[in-house]
Amino acid sequence: MLKSKSYLKYIKFILAVFLFICLANASAYSEQLTGSGCSVSNAGYLRELAKDYEKLTGVKMFVRGGGSIVGIEDLKSHRVDFAASCRHKFADDPDDQNIDYIQVAWDALTFIVHKSNPVENITLDDVRAIYSGKITNWEQLGGGNAPIKIFISKPQMGPGLSGVDTSTREMILNGHEPVKTPNTIFLASSGIVEQMVEDTAEGFATTGFSSARKRKIKMLKVDGIYPEKKNIAKNIYPFKRPLFLLLAKDAKPEARKFVDFALSKKGQELISSYGIVPLMDAK
Repeated sequence: MLKSKSYLKYIKFILAVFLFICLANASAYSEQLTGSGCSVSNAGYLRELAKDYEKLTGVKMFVRGGGSIVGIEDLKSHRVDFAASCRHKFADDPDDQNIDYIQVAWDALTFIVHKSNPVENITLDDVRAIYSGKITNWEQLGGGNAPIKIFISKPQMGPGLSGVDTSTREMILNGHEPVKTPNTIFLASSGIVEQMVEDTAEGFATTGFSSARKRKIKMLKVDGIYPEKKNIAKNIYPFKRPLFLLLAKDAKPEARKFVDFALSKKGQELISSYGIVPLMDAK
């Protein structure tokens, strides 16, 4: 009889341990966050911030790029818990009104070329002339005799423009579209655009400083001013623009906690440590 009671206690203990493990695993599994979107944000700060947040909180983080439009569409269809964008909210887009755009850092448009390109400096008029088809050869800018191959991010899914394309049209081209030339190549995201410039001696593109600084490319000076963190923060380098994290209006609490962390003193210090401009440093 005593052996029977001991055996029952042992079975109850084993069941209790098993139940505890199952509940713990279920809890751990439920604390996961997924995000997608802006390639500039993803490479510039988001991957690192997600890793640091996971280390600090134990919440499993899964983030990927793909472009601002991909992130927005993923968020609308509930495929992710949050998204990243370098494109602002459009007042005339009804779907955008169901999304909160929360700025967490600053970026700037930068003009990039292959590392071997001898051109070091460009003017705003030069950039506009490239996109209008008036400048088509690097020789016109003091470089070698070679056609300028223009890479532009153009989303393959969802309506609207990429974050970089939106900023370029608004800040550089006065609302106009780039003229399509025989040497204009459209690609799915800014990340792919940057990769193509890395591999193409004649390449030219506009992208974000936050991700471009990690590439094996050359960022051009604009009117003699180099795109770097301190120049962007102090408005010495032009074309500063915001980076956003996006949440659905009905986002789960854990997703809002992550965005709150990005805005906290610790989060902003981490963002600064990655080499880009946090909110607290910008004028």
